[in-house]
Amino acid sequence: MPENTGQERTEQATPKRKQEARKKGQVAQSKEISSVMILMVSTAFFYFAGSWMFWNLSEFISGVYLNIDTLRFKDVADASAFSVETLYKLLTVLLPFLIPIAIAGFLSNVFQVGFQISTEAMVPKFSKLNPISGMKRFVSIKSLVELGKSIIKIIFIGSIVYLLVKNDMMAFPALIHQDVGQILVFIARASLKICFFVCLAMLVLAVLDYFYQRWQYEKDLKMTKQEVKDEQRQTYGDPKVKARIRGVQMELARRRMMEAVPEADVVITNPTHLAIALKFDAQEMVAPRVLAKGAGYVAQRIREIAEENQIPIVEEKSLARGLYKMVEIGDYIPAELYRAVAEVLAYVYRLKGMYGKT
Repeated sequence: MPENTGQERTEQATPKRKQEARKKGQVAQSKEISSVMILMVSTAFFYFAGSWMFWNLSEFISGVYLNIDTLRFKDVADASAFSVETLYKLLTVLLPFLIPIAIAGFLSNVFQVGFQISTEAMVPKFSKLNPISGMKRFVSIKSLVELGKSIIKIIFIGSIVYLLVKNDMMAFPALIHQDVGQILVFIARASLKICFFVCLAMLVLAVLDYFYQRWQYEKDLKMTKQEVKDEQRQTYGDPKVKARIRGVQMELARRRMMEAVPEADVVITNPTHLAIALKFDAQEMVAPRVLAKGAGYVAQRIREIAEENQIPIVEEKSLARGLYKMVEIGDYIPAELYRAVAEVLAYVYRLKGMYGKT
């Protein structure tokens, strides 16, 4: 997160700042969403396959106790074989439960922040071992907020569990006359009901916490005006230097444009504000071409160069405005201006006594 520079952070984080924070593992992530996803998957598994897991484990444990008097470990090989068999049986029962939980935890994080492995977040930071820094984090506003959230969560979920258990307590005396299997069924149903409503409660808390984490993330990443300026300078260069470079480039382009004016056949003006220099060679060009154009001082310089090189200057206000707006330097004139430009060129050729060149 950005360090405190003494200035107020009023600017939203730039994409670059967010990308750098993401590389460091700083993302808007709610742990509550992962918790509720795991709890929901666990509840669903026990609802659909809880009896299967219970009877498989019961069968395995019963088999061990029934044959405990026949177990003889003559050497390490016998003990190893028994351990492998026990592990295999436990994995057969537990993996169908553990794998969906792992997938749920993984997907809950991917849905929130996308798939990314942050190596910087994995690097151990010995500064975290500093007891003074640890105490600052312990008594910080963020720690107090997390403490308040935890208290609210305990009270909210605890109240729901209390109400559910209170309703089921009416059935407790009747359990005295039930056998063990019926008691276990009652406990399983009550537990699943509690887990279901707890999941709903945690889902609400997770959604609220996610929006809070998003808000807190954006707030922590806010930048000062100076930080924004520094980042723009690093990314795009110093604005003053860029402005100077643009000025030099524009001056060079203007100079090249002025050097092309003596090659023009005619300069069309507005009469003083705009000036457009045109050239047409029937053997090399498909249409008249704009060699130079400008407004204000640039237009005045185009007219001066045209007068120095005895290039005809024709005043056509509407044509000058159309050429200035529609045609860039070096481009051919558009078809809708052919007729107007042809009339101007014909007039210029007549002045020069070149009637056969149109």
